[in-house]
Amino acid sequence: MADGTKAVVDTSAADAATDEAALAAAIDELAGSEDAGDSTSADTRKGAGAAAATPGRTDEDGDGDVTADADAPGDGAPVAEPGSATGEETSEITAPLSVQELRAELAAGSPRKKPADPARPARRPTDPQPTVDPRDTATLPRTLPAPQRRSGDMIGHRYRLEECISQTETFSSWRAVDEKLRRAVGVHLMASGHQRARKVVAAAKSAALLGDPRFVQVLDAVHEGELVYVVREWLPHSSDLAKLLANGPMEPHEAYQMVRQVADAVAAAHRRGQAHLRLTPRCVLRTDSGQYRINGIAVDAALRGLPAEGAEEAQRADTRAIGALLFAALTHRWPYPEDRYDLQGLPKGLQNAAPDQVRAGVHKGLSELAARALFDQPPHHAQPITTPEELVRAIAQMPRIRQPEPELPAFPAPPRHNTHALPTAPNPTRVADATVAPLPASSRPASSRRARRRLRRVVKATAWTVALGAIGVASWQFVDSLRHTGPATASPLPSATSTAPSPQASTHNPVPLTVKDALSYNPLGEGLEGKDSLANAIDGKIETQWTTQWYEDQFSPSLYKAGTGLLLDLGSPQPVSSVNVQFAGGGHTAELRVPNASAAANPTRAPLADYTVVGKKSGNAADFTLDNPVTTRYVLVWLTGLTKDPDGKYRGHVAEVKVSG
Repeated sequence: MADGTKAVVDTSAADAATDEAALAAAIDELAGSEDAGDSTSADTRKGAGAAAATPGRTDEDGDGDVTADADAPGDGAPVAEPGSATGEETSEITAPLSVQELRAELAAGSPRKKPADPARPARRPTDPQPTVDPRDTATLPRTLPAPQRRSGDMIGHRYRLEECISQTETFSSWRAVDEKLRRAVGVHLMASGHQRARKVVAAAKSAALLGDPRFVQVLDAVHEGELVYVVREWLPHSSDLAKLLANGPMEPHEAYQMVRQVADAVAAAHRRGQAHLRLTPRCVLRTDSGQYRINGIAVDAALRGLPAEGAEEAQRADTRAIGALLFAALTHRWPYPEDRYDLQGLPKGLQNAAPDQVRAGVHKGLSELAARALFDQPPHHAQPITTPEELVRAIAQMPRIRQPEPELPAFPAPPRHNTHALPTAPNPTRVADATVAPLPASSRPASSRRARRRLRRVVKATAWTVALGAIGVASWQFVDSLRHTGPATASPLPSATSTAPSPQASTHNPVPLTVKDALSYNPLGEGLEGKDSLANAIDGKIETQWTTQWYEDQFSPSLYKAGTGLLLDLGSPQPVSSVNVQFAGGGHTAELRVPNASAAANPTRAPLADYTVVGKKSGNAADFTLDNPVTTRYVLVWLTGLTKDPDGKYRGHVAEVKVSG
C-alpha cells in the first residue's frame, strides 16, 4: 500500500482455506510437533502486489510466553530501533501469543470454513488476528504494523519520545518525557486501525481506575487519529525480578517478602474485578525501599491479544504465575523446560518437582507454597492453591520469615603478654595441675571466649565514645552559658531570698515563626510522600493533615527503611527554640533534626547522617523544646514510628506543625 502498511486480501474461498491451514500449521509447530510442513510458498494475489512475510522465531514455555522478531515494515516507513540502554533497570518486554492464545483467537474469529485441500501448500501468516471486530461492521486488515516513530517525536502535543525500549509487530514501547509536568513516563504505541486498539484503551482505563499504589499507575489512554497510545508511570530506580535473579536465588526472607506483597496486590485487584494474565518476572519491580510493584495489569494482556477469560480461569492463571515467580526466586531455575528470563529451564525428569527437590537448602515452607500454587497436582498429595485469595491466606498461616541479624564485625585479637610471670627456670613453662584433667582440644570453648572478648572491647569503646561526647557537650554548654551570663555579672548579685529569673529566661520570649514551605524528605530517593497534602501540615487547621504512603511493616533500620520525614522551610536562617507537632490517628514516634553546613545547600537530597538530632518524642503530640535556640533555615520532623490504620497498613498523619523562635 502507499503508506507502507501490509494488507492481505482474500480473493477466493481457496485462499481463505489456505489461511486456515496455515494457522493450524503454526499452532502445531508452536506445540512441538515434529512435522509442521517442510516449506512455505508465497501466493500471488490479484490486484495487490506480492509481499514477503518472514515468520518470527518462537520459543514457548509453560507460562505461555514467547519471543518474536517483528516483521519488517513496508518500504518507505521509518524504522525505530530499540535503544541499547533502557534508562530504567526493568525493560518492558512482554511476549507474543502462545499456543493457547492462538487457538482462542481462532475460535473467536470468523465462522468455520471448509478444510483446505491437503495437496495445496499452506502459507504461514504473520499476525493471526481475527478478521472481524464484533463491535464494528468494517473488516480491518489482518496485519497492521506498529506505528513507526523516532526519538524526538511528540505524541499528543505533550509526550516527547526519548528511547525505544521494545518493539513487536503490532506495538512499540518507549521511554518518553512529559513536557507539561517535566517527568519521565512510559508510552505504548499502537495503530488505531488495529483490532486490539479498542481493547487496549478499555484495559488501560480500567487499570487507571484501580488506584492501587502497588501497581504501576496508568496515567493516560488516548485514541487520537491513526494512533492509540497508553502512558504509564516510570520508575527509574527500580529493578525487575528477572534482573534481581541474575546473580542467583533469593534469600528466604526476600523471597517471602516478594510473594507476600505480590499475592496481596493481585488478590486485591481480583476483588475489584481486575486480572493481570501476563504476570512474568519482567512485570514485578522492586524499589529501593524494598516495596514490590506490579507493571502492566490488564494492559499487557490486551496488547498481546489475550482473550478475556472467566473469573475462575483468570484467578488460576494469576495464581500459577505467582507460583512460578516464587519457584524461580527459590531455585534460580525456570519451572518449565525452556530457558527463559536468563534462567535455565528444568529437565523433563524434574517436571512437577517442588523447589526443595530441585535445589538443596530451600526453605521448606516456601517450597511447599510454590508447589501448591504452581501445580494442579502438587507433590506429597498437598492441596493445590487455585486463587490469589487462598494464596494470601496460606502465606498468613506461615511462620513469619524475618531478616537475619547482621553479624558483629570481627576484631583481630591483640597479642597476649603475661607481665606477671616470674622466670623460675631457664625455660619457663606452665605446669598443669595433676588433679585437674585438661580439656580435649575439640571441647575448649576458645571461639566463644574470643567472641566475648571482642564484645567487651566493643562495649568499652562505645562507652568511652559516649562519655567523651557527653563531656564535650557539657563543656560547650558551660562555655555558652558563661557567654550569655557574662554581661549580667557586672550588676550587683541578687540576695539569697531573691526569686528573680535567670538573665536568659528573662530576656527570651518565644515568638511564632512563619513556615514558608513544607517538603517531603526521603533520603532513599524513591519519590515524594503525600505530595498533594504537604500544605495541610502548616495551614493552621488541625482537621487537615499530611499523610504518608502506606507500609506493610513498621519502620526499622534493618527492614525496608528507617523512617520518612517532613522538612520545614523557614525561608531564611532564624533562631528556633521550640517545635510543636500534632499527630492524627494515633501515637507516632518522631525526631527533631537540623541540618549541618553540608546539608543546608541541598536539604532534600542530603543523607540523613548530615542532620543532627536535637530531640526525640513519642505520642499523639511531640513538643520539642531546645535548651538553647538553634539558628537554622530548615527543620526536619523525622518519623521513625507510624500508627496502624484500620486497614492494617502503617501510615504517618501530621495534623499541624508550629515553630517558635
